[in-house]
Amino acid sequence: MENKAYRGHVLALPFPIQGHINPLLQFSKRLVSKGLKATLATTLFIHNTMQPQSSSSLQFDTISDGYDEGGFAQAESIHACLNRMETIGSKTLADLIIKNKNTANPIDCIIYDPFLPWALEVSKKFGIYGAAFFTQTCAVNFIYYHVHHGILKLPITSTPISIPGLPVLELEDMPSFISLPGSYPAYFEMVLNQFSSTDKADAVLVNTFYELEPEVVVDSMSNVCRLLPIGPTIPSFYLDKHLENDNDYGLNLFISDSFVCNNWLNTKPEGSVIYASFGSMASLSSKQMEELAFALKGSKFHFLWVVKASEEAKLPENFVEEIGNKGLVVQWCSQLEVLSNKAIGIELGVPMVGVPQWTDQTTNAKYVQDVWKVGVRAKVCENGIVEREEIEFCIKEVMEGERGKDFLENARKWRDLAMKAGSEGGSSDKNIDEFVSKFINSLI
Repeated sequence: MENKAYRGHVLALPFPIQGHINPLLQFSKRLVSKGLKATLATTLFIHNTMQPQSSSSLQFDTISDGYDEGGFAQAESIHACLNRMETIGSKTLADLIIKNKNTANPIDCIIYDPFLPWALEVSKKFGIYGAAFFTQTCAVNFIYYHVHHGILKLPITSTPISIPGLPVLELEDMPSFISLPGSYPAYFEMVLNQFSSTDKADAVLVNTFYELEPEVVVDSMSNVCRLLPIGPTIPSFYLDKHLENDNDYGLNLFISDSFVCNNWLNTKPEGSVIYASFGSMASLSSKQMEELAFALKGSKFHFLWVVKASEEAKLPENFVEEIGNKGLVVQWCSQLEVLSNKAIGIELGVPMVGVPQWTDQTTNAKYVQDVWKVGVRAKVCENGIVEREEIEFCIKEVMEGERGKDFLENARKWRDLAMKAGSEGGSSDKNIDEFVSKFINSLI
């Protein structure tokens, strides 16, 4: 049994997918630097896949979602998976709290992903401080908030759409669950239910920073709930370098080809490589894969394209062989390492071409082009496909067009603001201190 006494013990509970685990992992590391003990609880399947190693202050533990052997792949449907996760997850989360109850550092705070609202119910059952942690941007969260509370009626029958703090939006700018009614109904229900109990949470944390979304964070969403922007949640090496040896997320559901990627990138001139990736869950149609493949092949630039194993069959025949050294196709890579390589960007200050596929990517693409002005959004044809000519045009515009220099300058500006926000005394660092202070005071 451990003997060291910390200021408090936080249990972080992410939704079990790559893009939600790593932000909470990074936030947990930051809390450890503030004198707290932190435990990240993943599902048994995720834990066995990633095999994370605990340290003296940051530990890993497990709950069960009912699919311990194969994860989501075992589920007969998304709806069944989410229901089972709530039933079994609630019980095993309670078991985890009880297991730690008589230790030197019992769990006295749960930071939960609002995709798992039942975690707050468990925390309140045990009288534990409960904090919601939103991974998506404030803009996307606020859209879902309006739909959940009936302020924005669906289906949307007239545009443009006006939401306080947000730019004027067209239907195509809305999250895909809204712009395409009936698509992924279980996921849509999940994103709306994020707000089913946040009014009962002791704190609401958001993975953004004030300077990135001031209008929606301060002037609008904070009017309905007290928000603490604590992002960006990326390793300290890319921000203030305050945390020792914190240069990688450390947890990957997929096997990374980092060595191959870095060796290949290091042979390419500065700013000469396009990086194409659509995340861990998005799935492109065969037609869209074909258009993207020929656009990358037809452009004058080198490219690194992440194509998951499940998507490889959609690549055009002999594509990998035909591109030679011009391109590199990998199943997964360390995105932070890639984006900080000088062949692609300068320490993450990277302009973008938005080809959004689903969920929040459409709204993010709107912000990339019209609010943050760090890139362009490709136009979609009537058949829902972004054609190769459009992709090539957008790549050229970003890489060497008249606006390219402005995109790069703006990207570096946001990079610098992100670094300042996450550094000691910055807006996000102060918010983390406020959260820790309120949590510690609740224990007195």
